[in-house]
Amino acid sequence: MGVEKRTRRPMSLAVRVTSLVGLVTTAIFVLSAWGIEYSIERHFSRMDLAELQSAWASVDAALRRDGASSSGAAQSHELADAIAGGHDVYFVVRDADGRRLYGTTAPDLDALGEKVPATTHLTLDTLHIWRTDHHVYRGAVLRSGNKTVVVATAIDFHLQYLRELQNALWAGTLMASLISVLVAALAVRQGHAPLRRISARMREMTTERLHTRLDPKHVPVELVDLAAAFNAMLTRIEQGFARLRNVSADIAHELRTPVTNLTTQTQVALSKARDVDAYREILYSNLEEFERMGAMISDMLFLAQAEQGPMRRDAGGIDLHAEIRSLFDYFEAWAEDRGVSLELNGQVGRVEGDREMLRRALSNLIANAVRYTQRDQSVDVRLSRNQRWVTIEVCNPGIGIPSEHLPHLFDRFYRVDPSRQRRGEGAGLGLAIVKSIIEAHAGKVSVTSTSGVTCFSVDLPVGHIL
Repeated sequence: MGVEKRTRRPMSLAVRVTSLVGLVTTAIFVLSAWGIEYSIERHFSRMDLAELQSAWASVDAALRRDGASSSGAAQSHELADAIAGGHDVYFVVRDADGRRLYGTTAPDLDALGEKVPATTHLTLDTLHIWRTDHHVYRGAVLRSGNKTVVVATAIDFHLQYLRELQNALWAGTLMASLISVLVAALAVRQGHAPLRRISARMREMTTERLHTRLDPKHVPVELVDLAAAFNAMLTRIEQGFARLRNVSADIAHELRTPVTNLTTQTQVALSKARDVDAYREILYSNLEEFERMGAMISDMLFLAQAEQGPMRRDAGGIDLHAEIRSLFDYFEAWAEDRGVSLELNGQVGRVEGDREMLRRALSNLIANAVRYTQRDQSVDVRLSRNQRWVTIEVCNPGIGIPSEHLPHLFDRFYRVDPSRQRRGEGAGLGLAIVKSIIEAHAGKVSVTSTSGVTCFSVDLPVGHIL
């Protein structure tokens, strides 16, 4: 027994948008804070470099000018004068043997001189940072002739400023991110307000209010398609309910007459004693009504099955010319009695389809044409074919059908005659059945009525296999 996999609900749209805005905003502020901190740190590095370069230039000049001829005291005096204007600049001078020639009182710069090789140029790349117990310095190890000079400056103030700036930037970033998330959440909630209003309108919809529609002009442009789709759905539902009400009324109307006839005839038969022939005549009359009711119920079941899904069909090759000739033989007696002739023109060969279903559709069309053709006129059935369609046209002269009725001829129980007289005209389901059968074969059916001639046209796809 398998374990049913639980479907996970998609994440809320509000959470998605709010989270995305929060992440993007936080990332932007973090990058901005890092950029500001990096820029200021580079600025301080350049300031320290300029200070050290000035001091180094003076020290180097003093060392080269005095040379080895100067006494120790005079040289120390020259070196002290060289950095007299420097701010927190310290240096140590050693000779080629490593002996200390001159040095400031603090800090201990020997550690840097022992670890870092000497260079002749002072740049950002040659600067190094090191820490003592209480202070942090930035400096470099330089060479002037045969002497080694360690020059450095304290950067405690810069680092303290950077720490305070960093704390302020991170606090600001956190605050800005929180504010942006709150603003995004509020914006999403306000942005979803039209959706909530549409949902409220949807909940108000009932079978009595299917005529209500959403006005696309009163919704944001992003929801216009949703409003239009909802209105289209309501239109289809409204039409479906209207058809359902009409079908219910039509069924009641169609069944009322035969039931009334049966009831009346039965009451008359029971009103007094009659002979066997009289009872037999009444039973035959009732049987006709029962057969008509059975045929109507059968047609309604057929249409119901057609609407529920694909109907079961037996596919095979059909010779349309032979089938129509067979139907002509079937209707020949009735047509002669009405003074109507049947004519068939054209040849299309065989098509693929369900023989019984297509025969029923063609039978309904021919019967309908014979019924409404005037005496001494003919029903003309024409067959034609092109690359895509096989066309069957059933045309008959008569009184014609007004154009306003043509779109409804294939509706259930629809009759052009508003009085709904049923004298041998059937239950009004024949053309609806024709449409269902033809559409089941991936075809289409249409009707035209001009100059008193009504033509039903059936198009079946060439080579269609069910």
